[in-house]
Amino acid sequence: PFQLDGMAFLMPRHGAVLADEMGLGKSMQAISSIRLLVRSGEARRVLVVCPKGLVSNWTRELADWAPELVVAVVEGDPQRRRWQWTLPDVPVKVANYEVLVRDRDLVAELGLSFDLVVLDEAQRIKNRASQTSEAVRSVTRRRSWALTGTPVENSADDLVGIFEFVAPGQIHERMAPRAMGAAVADHVLRRTKDKVLKDMPPRLNRDERIELTAEQRETYRRAEEEGVLRLADMGREATIRHVFELVLRLKQICNFDTATGESAKLDCLQAELEEVQASGRKALVFSQWVETLGRLREGLGRFGALEYHGGMSTTARDEAIRRFRHEKRHSVLLLSYGAGAVGLNLQFSQYVFLFDRWWNPAVEDQAINRAHRIGAAGAVTVTRFLSADTIEERIDEVLRRKRDLSDAILSQAEAPAASGLTAEELFALFKLAPPRAAELPGNAAA
Repeated sequence: PFQLDGMAFLMPRHGAVLADEMGLGKSMQAISSIRLLVRSGEARRVLVVCPKGLVSNWTRELADWAPELVVAVVEGDPQRRRWQWTLPDVPVKVANYEVLVRDRDLVAELGLSFDLVVLDEAQRIKNRASQTSEAVRSVTRRRSWALTGTPVENSADDLVGIFEFVAPGQIHERMAPRAMGAAVADHVLRRTKDKVLKDMPPRLNRDERIELTAEQRETYRRAEEEGVLRLADMGREATIRHVFELVLRLKQICNFDTATGESAKLDCLQAELEEVQASGRKALVFSQWVETLGRLREGLGRFGALEYHGGMSTTARDEAIRRFRHEKRHSVLLLSYGAGAVGLNLQFSQYVFLFDRWWNPAVEDQAINRAHRIGAAGAVTVTRFLSADTIEERIDEVLRRKRDLSDAILSQAEAPAASGLTAEELFALFKLAPPRAAELPGNAAA
């Protein structure tokens, strides 16, 4: 029923944000609504814009939920794309964001207009000054729909950026959270799984506090002492960049000892995966570093580990998903947060491991919800690895206090706090006094 409510919300609106929590079937609701609009004659030209890695997902879901609709994917060389943009009698065209940026002038030159433009993972346009945002907003259209499970990732300005596409001028970044919530109320539909899915498989969260090996601890201690002394010597010349570099170095040592290659986390993960494999289940493992994924694959060979990250071609990523889904010997899929946190449907996986932590809890939630979504085979166990008495625990404490911004706006609550770490909080990780500096961007570790 809640998905029918979603369709009833979308169809009459010319500007709409479907902000359901990840796993509630936003694309299915959008496709079903598109299908009804096309069949009723209210829409003859629909453009779906999504990240490059999700184009095949969209074509597959369009075939599942609207099999009678003719769909064209805009891709390839410039001549081929020009032909695809002008194809007649094709009600739905799918293009990735990069293609739309590249073809912005071509779309204008051809005089193309659409009855409906749907943006998937619409947080891509949160920066109003970006080429992506400008290209999307330049498309002539009658209806503007945005799909995103994280309309507010780092600050209220994220939602303002999305609304410049959906309903320009409706809100601005200086509005109080309550006023902003009231202003967007008629344009935003947000449901969470605990509210709409009474029979949703349970999600069990575990924090695995891991002691570094003796050698790893010594490497970590030396790196932290040397780094803090260097920052102290720099005094007011120390910048966020210098602190951030130290944080990244320490986080990487928590994963693998740079001197010996030892990893207490890998030892723990191997033990956990023995049980996963023995039960015939599947597991997802997330890291922020592609290099870490490569080292994990070497250490998890007996579990048939596969990789999925942005450095792979779309074909290679699709093949990894196919093999992981259908071949029993592949018990583990290793994903980067950047490529694996968005749009994938991996609800046949019962275990999720966060090998290291991302800066933004919303991105972690996206990653977790690749498995914990509608159609999940059963309970999903989420294990977050935290190295004891390290920078990882300190960052976790800060992020735990700062998870409420999105809820503050979308529920019209008061006083949200930013999700990223401020300069003061970053320096405080090492008990240092910060210089006067700007906030650390929430995607600085991308």
